[in-house]
Amino acid sequence: MADIKWGNFEIRKWNYMCHKYSNSNYGSHTQALMLGNLTLFFSYDTVVAFQSVNGNFYSENQWGPTTGKHLNYICPDKKKRLKREVFEKFLQKALDDFKWFSVTEL
Repeated sequence: MADIKWGNFEIRKWNYMCHKYSNSNYGSHTQALMLGNLTLFFSYDTVVAFQSVNGNFYSENQWGPTTGKHLNYICPDKKKRLKREVFEKFLQKALDDFKWFSVTEL
């Protein structure tokens, strides 16, 4: 896990399935990135879930069995998963609302 803290702003990166698989290859495919109050969960290079001040959002699986395993780990309840187009709209809104900062503000 990597941690960086600037004032009250924290950045963390970790493998959300590190204890699930013995194969270290999964470490590069199951990354989570927390930027303050926005956390993005990746399967390979794709955001498949995120947490923001507005809640938790999960994409339906459109890729394959490995991403399906990642999504099952993040959100086992498939009823909570959104159609990809809807998920992407919520993700874009979260990114648009995200308060980026500059180092000079710290």
